[in-house]
Amino acid sequence: MPTIWEHGPYRFFFYSGDRDEPRHVHVERERNKAKFWLDPVRLQYSGRFSRNELNRIQRLIEENQQMLSEKWNDYFSD
Repeated sequence: MPTIWEHGPYRFFFYSGDRDEPRHVHVERERNKAKFWLDPVRLQYSGRFSRNELNRIQRLIEENQQMLSEKWNDYFSD
């Protein structure tokens, strides 16, 4: 599971087996994990994050959507 970006306490990553799903990113901080679709940016799964923190993470993803999508494309391109 390659880390594609770290911002403050958050690690953004995807799993190598995620290829067959739409573009998305997993986020973790300590034991908290969430999954966001990238196009459009929306929460798919949240685990243990507060609503306020999820909103903060979503804003980070929206602000960096292009970079995260490029990382996805670079990793999964054949």
